[in-house]
Amino acid sequence: MAGNDLAAQGGRDEDLAYVAVADDIAERIASGELAPGTRLRSERDLAEIYGRAYGTIRKAMALLRERGLIRTVHGRGTFVVGPAQD
Repeated sequence: MAGNDLAAQGGRDEDLAYVAVADDIAERIASGELAPGTRLRSERDLAEIYGRAYGTIRKAMALLRERGLIRTVHGRGTFVVGPAQD
């Protein structure tokens, strides 16, 4: 019996939908397409744009906050902070 017949496809972080969304937004921030101070669309709007569930977008936004790329101000929205500094 071969070892690879038991391995499931996917499962890496980059295969997770919320990571893919976060990585896309992070790339847009790094490229300057989304400049510091830019207010992002609502999570519900982003869910529609990306064709993903609302919960997936919420997890993506949480990941971007952890990376220090965005900040959310209650009642105002979510804003780009800037690209991560190396």
